[in-house]
Amino acid sequence: MVLAPGGPELSRILLGLWRLGEWQLTPAQRLALVEQAVALGITSIDQADIYGGYTSEALFGEALALAPGLRQRLQIVSKCGIRLVHPNRPAHTIKHYDTGHAHLIASVEQSLNKLGTDYLDLLLIHRPDPLMEADEVAEAFGRLQRAGKVRYFGASNFTPAQFELLASRHALVTNQIELSVLHVPALDDGTLDQAQRLRCAPMIWSALAGGRLFGAADAQGLRVRAVLAQIAEVHAVTPAVIATAWVLRHPSRPLVLTGSGRIAAITEAVAATQLVLTREEWFAILAASTGGEVA
Repeated sequence: MVLAPGGPELSRILLGLWRLGEWQLTPAQRLALVEQAVALGITSIDQADIYGGYTSEALFGEALALAPGLRQRLQIVSKCGIRLVHPNRPAHTIKHYDTGHAHLIASVEQSLNKLGTDYLDLLLIHRPDPLMEADEVAEAFGRLQRAGKVRYFGASNFTPAQFELLASRHALVTNQIELSVLHVPALDDGTLDQAQRLRCAPMIWSALAGGRLFGAADAQGLRVRAVLAQIAEVHAVTPAVIATAWVLRHPSRPLVLTGSGRIAAITEAVAATQLVLTREEWFAILAASTGGEVA
């Protein structure tokens, strides 16, 4: 689907690789996972420079090098703007944000080198930076775009006001945010309203609440799981499919990131794109999440 007017076309489900290093896969196994995802219709890959302690992009790049022609079938999304304290970055003494021109340019160069590609389809600022100078970011974006190193730009975890600020300096095509049946602030804080107004589809991380959805023993988790199970039985699918379909049902047309290396879980995410919940089903899940019916 087209992410925004004049923007890139991405698959509705993205293969999220922030845990790639934890899956202990060989390069050939990583390639096989990507190829299986592509066979399911997932052509978009979500990465970030910091994932896996600055290792995930290189791990993906190793796999991609085994099938160079595959790059033309993929859209690669990456993020930058966070400096982690990590053995792979010994010069970093405190975790902080950096959206300065030099850091953005250097981060993209490093990402391209690790991924083994000449360009990113989409670059996101990973977190809002209180010291962000919008004009400086826009200058870096323009330089990267003119050089053909990044095609489109967006933000991640930005408030509506923060998104508006950066978008006033350079075109943005998405805001990657958290949303799940256990985490619903975006429904009311203006984030999804802004996405719909701008026709910039949001990208959703942690659509299954980071796995907490099926392990939380608190009242919210128990309520939501019970309702998901009931609706899943009606549709003859798994509760995970229903939980993902709940996110996809929003009129802002969200794209959902997967967070698993299991092909079964990835297949469930794809299955959710074929299921449209009724209003009654959607609101029953929301009521279970919030603990009460809408006013």
